[in-house]
Amino acid sequence: MHVQLWALYLLQETTVQWDPVHLWLQMGTLAKCVVIGLFIMSAYSIGVMIDRLMAYSAARKQSRQFAPAVAGALREGKLDEAVKIADRFKRSHLAKVVVAGLQEFQAHQTSSEISGEEIEASKRALERAEAIVHAELKRGVSGLATIGSTAPFVGLFGTVVGIINAFSSISTEKSTGLGAVAGGISEALVTTAIGLFVAIPAVWMYNFFTNKIEAFDVEMGNSSSELIDYFLKRSQRGVGARK
Repeated sequence: MHVQLWALYLLQETTVQWDPVHLWLQMGTLAKCVVIGLFIMSAYSIGVMIDRLMAYSAARKQSRQFAPAVAGALREGKLDEAVKIADRFKRSHLAKVVVAGLQEFQAHQTSSEISGEEIEASKRALERAEAIVHAELKRGVSGLATIGSTAPFVGLFGTVVGIINAFSSISTEKSTGLGAVAGGISEALVTTAIGLFVAIPAVWMYNFFTNKIEAFDVEMGNSSSELIDYFLKRSQRGVGARK
């Protein structure tokens, strides 16, 4: 009987509403600021995720269409046609790199002989284009890493604030019952949970996007290498024809 009465007393002392509205109302000002900050971080990370997923999907789709089309034009020696094809696929990472090399090589076609320096100029143009496209692909991704690493600590700060509020309630109410600390404890647990909820998807997507970017870099490097080989073969054929 005494145990039942004690359990009923604890339930009465620890009555806390766990729906979002009541949890928000029970929070202190500082804890609310922490939650707002975490939601801003979450909104930013979701925006980056959606933007990068759309950009990578479009780049992959257009590159699959661009590669065979430009390869056919180059086999026929139609550089102008290859440049026009690249211009049609503006969201393809391969097209952005290839068109830079083609335009640089095309600028020297008026000369009677293509020197090694001109080939090197085309190579440098490809490298510059690769760096620019890499930066475009990486835009916003570093923000996910920052959010993934800092959100748990922001939540932990809210946890500390909740614990401080719990002890403050004990001091104010002159009571050591669980009811006196329930509000602060719930505040601490909620901020911790939100911090983890924000951080975990950000870390997952950062790793996913990093792998995607590395794959894109390999594809751009291979395309640049193949294009330089094409330029070398074309210049050698030109020298052989003049002989």
